[in-house]
Amino acid sequence: MDQIKIGRFIAERRKAQGLTQAALAEKLNITDRAVSKWENGRSMPDSSIMLELCGLLQIDVNELLSGEKLNMEDYKKMAEENLVLLRRQEEAANRKLLSLEWVIGLSGTFTLFIGMFAASYAVKDRGWQIVLIVVSLAVFLADAHCALWLEQSVGYYECPKCGERYVPTMGAVFLAPHFGRTRYMKCPHCGQRGWQKKALTLDGERMMR
Repeated sequence: MDQIKIGRFIAERRKAQGLTQAALAEKLNITDRAVSKWENGRSMPDSSIMLELCGLLQIDVNELLSGEKLNMEDYKKMAEENLVLLRRQEEAANRKLLSLEWVIGLSGTFTLFIGMFAASYAVKDRGWQIVLIVVSLAVFLADAHCALWLEQSVGYYECPKCGERYVPTMGAVFLAPHFGRTRYMKCPHCGQRGWQKKALTLDGERMMR
């Protein structure tokens, strides 16, 4: 995705609507510095305001992501290319976050092991032994909760029965039997239980909605 091209297109469309950077920013409840960063190609509009921005610039999201006005012949091709790019970006971001889950989980486990080892062999005072055990256990539980939250919220689970991809509740993830990133859960779409695998992106049709 060419951020420089997109930024120039935003500036062009803003000027075509007779808006200054400050006026556009005020309508979107953001700073004019954020608009300046878009137009200089240093950042992209947040997805939460993208539809409103497109309305103000009188373009659609596909044209925004393409950085140009599209005719009907080019529209489908650019829509498919933008969809592929969005899926790649989402997949890369989710992959990084799930890697962080392993780091957090291993860190908590290591802290618990060191705390228990120290309390058992390195510290003789009973009071300090209790403190070490409590602190290491608290760190382990906090890290475990954070790792579980990442597992639940990053990416999606795919139902083997109906193919629906969804984000389960924290309770469903916590209680589900699992191996690796596959969990035995009930699909909220079809109501069937099955071994549901982690997916890093939504399916293409739902991303286009």
